[in-house]
Amino acid sequence: MATQIDKEACREAYNDVRDDNTETSWAAFKYEGSTILPGGTGADYEEFKNLCTDDGRLFGFVRFTTGDAMSKRAKFILITWIGENVSGLQRAKISTDKTLVKDVVQNFAKEFMISDRRELDEDYLCTELKKAGGANYDAQAE
Repeated sequence: MATQIDKEACREAYNDVRDDNTETSWAAFKYEGSTILPGGTGADYEEFKNLCTDDGRLFGFVRFTTGDAMSKRAKFILITWIGENVSGLQRAKISTDKTLVKDVVQNFAKEFMISDRRELDEDYLCTELKKAGGANYDAQAE
């Protein structure tokens, strides 16, 4: 059966993360049968990391604040999580299913495909975001 997505529900979670007036910093999109649905939102990145299990697969849209004391800005990433125990067929299917998610999640600075929990480290992801941002104008210590 072809995978479907609840676009309206997922768009609502996506917009909540993008909204500067909310505390929401992440949204997860999980499989329920052959449908992708919002799997939760929150303000604590650790909560999102706890959803990434060895036998699960999901998509995450996460907000990080980058910059220095003079210039703070929100940057967004799209994470495709594939747990180590996910079957080969489900691994292959997630690549085509990602196009459904990208119909909703359209604005992000960097995309990650992750299957090792260590790569979910916030510092690692922020470093990669800075690299993707081009010139680094962070205030320099003299």
